[in-house]
Amino acid sequence: MKLKKLVSAALAVVMAVFPNLGTVTAAAADPDPVMQDVSTMELVRDMGIGINLGNTLESAGDWIAQWSDGSVHAYETAWGSPDVTKEMIQGYADAGFGVLRIPVAWTNRMKDDGTYTIDQEWMDRVTQVVDWTLEANMYAIVNIHWDNGWMNEYYKHPEESLSRFTRYWEQIAANFSEYGDHLMFEAQNEELGWNDVWNQWGGTSGKTESYAMVNEINQRFVDTVRASGGNNAKRHLLVSGYNTNIDLTCDPLFKMPDDPAGRLAVSVHYYTPAGFAILEEDADWGKATSTWGSDSEVQELERYMDKMKTNFIDKGIPVIIGEYGCPVKNKEPESIRRFLSSVCREAYERQLCPVMWDVTDAQYDRTACQMKDTQLQQLLLEIAGNNIPATKAANPTEPTVTEPTSEPAPEKLTGDVNMDDTFDIMDLILLQKWMLGIPDTRLPDWEAADLCKDGTLDIYDLAMMKRLLVS
Repeated sequence: MKLKKLVSAALAVVMAVFPNLGTVTAAAADPDPVMQDVSTMELVRDMGIGINLGNTLESAGDWIAQWSDGSVHAYETAWGSPDVTKEMIQGYADAGFGVLRIPVAWTNRMKDDGTYTIDQEWMDRVTQVVDWTLEANMYAIVNIHWDNGWMNEYYKHPEESLSRFTRYWEQIAANFSEYGDHLMFEAQNEELGWNDVWNQWGGTSGKTESYAMVNEINQRFVDTVRASGGNNAKRHLLVSGYNTNIDLTCDPLFKMPDDPAGRLAVSVHYYTPAGFAILEEDADWGKATSTWGSDSEVQELERYMDKMKTNFIDKGIPVIIGEYGCPVKNKEPESIRRFLSSVCREAYERQLCPVMWDVTDAQYDRTACQMKDTQLQQLLLEIAGNNIPATKAANPTEPTVTEPTSEPAPEKLTGDVNMDDTFDIMDLILLQKWMLGIPDTRLPDWEAADLCKDGTLDIYDLAMMKRLLVS
């Protein structure tokens, strides 16, 4: 084939032909932009076991800007984490974790002008951490995480809040549109569900309304990502359960969104019992405990994992335990090991993907870039078996070979450059970016753009593509 990149010479002509397309910002580049032909259930299983990069890129608070220089570094380290390094990320993979959940507060450094435009330096830093994760042969999960609490008051301004939520995901999805399926988006953290609308301990008043808002937000998440073009048309997505609470997410009022791609999983968290998994000290609502592992506590864990398996896994819906964990302060070390390994094992054995919550100086040493408790690490490795990054790197999976059949190959869809099974304006923009020489722009199917059928991509193909769209 002969491909001619007409850069400077074609620039003036392209802009004259398409004066209304404006400036297109190049999407970030994935080191492995492949979208595999696998189900979300298969992909979640391939993740193995995971860990969170907690209290880092989701650090938030008005005080950060007031008491610092407001830099990316200031926000990233505000809650105690050192600056994230490539070595730190590689250490997670070396420890056996196959997926890194990266919580993000996207409001950080955002101008208060009502446009909800994500700060470019902040976006670039998140992108860098994602790139390091993928380069370490791990999966990455990126979400909107607490974000200074604006979602907690969603019900007070539903239209404006939904618009804000949509605007965030439009930008996040566009930035990562060309990334492969080792990157997953998660709609939200624990914020979907509001006690001021429905108090689960006080009857059913407001319950239907609260669930309806949760379902609407999750549907908007899926619709927004799917409409953003590129690989996002088929990206595997993680839908947030009701407050990520297992009981509330298993309620019949919680609905999985409609998804034309059929590539959704659901996220819940596990911090039970709260006295061990949340409290370091007694509180007015509960008593802290230092140990875990009684027969009743183990049975409780098994009941919850069985509940997720019955309500989702057995119905073909993948599950990710996006967070599980416990403090280290005032806890017996052996009970910490027993709790973390037990949750991991009970989830993994039921086909759920367990992602441990971790912050600086808890289970992973972010300076030495290794697990702090080697006994815990060994327990986790025994659960994951060979499903860890190091093994996959040494024994890469062979691509699936499809046996030839007598059926003729399907015809290419003319103009479908990005291979999302639709010919639309996104194909036109992608071809324009490629012809302008914008870095890291790739044409998944260049032949679909060769409308003149001369083996060359040039301004005539671009003009014909516009003509087809208009007609």
